[in-house]
Amino acid sequence: MPVRMRRASNVRALFALRRLMRERAVDLVHTHSSIDSWIAGVAARTLGLPIVRSRHVTIPIKSALVYRLADRIVASGREAAAVVGRAGIAAEKIVALSPGVDLTRFHPAVDGATVREELWASDGIPLVGLVANVRGSKGHRYLLEAAPAVLREFPATRFVIVGAGVGFDDVRRRVRELDLERQVLMLGFRRDIPEVLAALDVLVLPSIKSEGASQVIVQALAVGTPVVATSVGGSPELIHDGETGRLVPPADAGALAAAIADLLRDPKRARDMARAGQAIVRKTLSLDLVMERTTTIYDEVLAGRARARRA
Repeated sequence: MPVRMRRASNVRALFALRRLMRERAVDLVHTHSSIDSWIAGVAARTLGLPIVRSRHVTIPIKSALVYRLADRIVASGREAAAVVGRAGIAAEKIVALSPGVDLTRFHPAVDGATVREELWASDGIPLVGLVANVRGSKGHRYLLEAAPAVLREFPATRFVIVGAGVGFDDVRRRVRELDLERQVLMLGFRRDIPEVLAALDVLVLPSIKSEGASQVIVQALAVGTPVVATSVGGSPELIHDGETGRLVPPADAGALAAAIADLLRDPKRARDMARAGQAIVRKTLSLDLVMERTTTIYDEVLAGRARARRA
């Protein structure tokens, strides 16, 4: 049953959710963003239900009031957990848990050949891609600014931008201004992300702020694609420079270009780093394992509520 939530003060949505929780005999409520955390959090509190709240980004928290409604906060990685802690939430209420990856979809056997054929990228043509929502915080401008330096050493390189978003037209305009229309392919929204990642020689995530535990980094490593990322948010938890990929400062097109060229220059070393990251992902970040940890958190919260009622 869809419930429209336009703002945190939406009383109609609050009562709709409260009614739904009662009708479905809900035991626990899990919220994810600001508006739903306020509305569903208050609805759950009025019914005496426990609440788990997720925190997916690493932007500083201006007001922690809504987090105080929750019994437990699940943060997407250690940096996101630290942000919650700095907002004044007790450490025992915070759990760092990165998102999991579906290893049945993202795995080393995924074939990117069809995507490479679609892009007319035969063997020897490097494909460098950015797969993300197209908005300013993802740093698309820095990939475009890095492109000329990469092209001087690897002139056949094609840059692939995958995703849609509010910044799509701005990025396309910048591509034209830099005269990169032949080298930069803007593919928009795609559903075949495993195959797109497998087709790439390098995945780049040049975020400049608010990166939690990036799903696309985990997905790329799972299929064995080398990664260049910026030292923003939770990315350093996944990419250890020179070990599982290349890590560069944010908003530094020169460093970004150098790291991309480094991986293109030595593809065997690049793949070795990706495989090292892949081993970590398979061991610690499978979707099944993360779901198991999440349900364990639910069980702990419910058990704590039960003990409190008996006391």
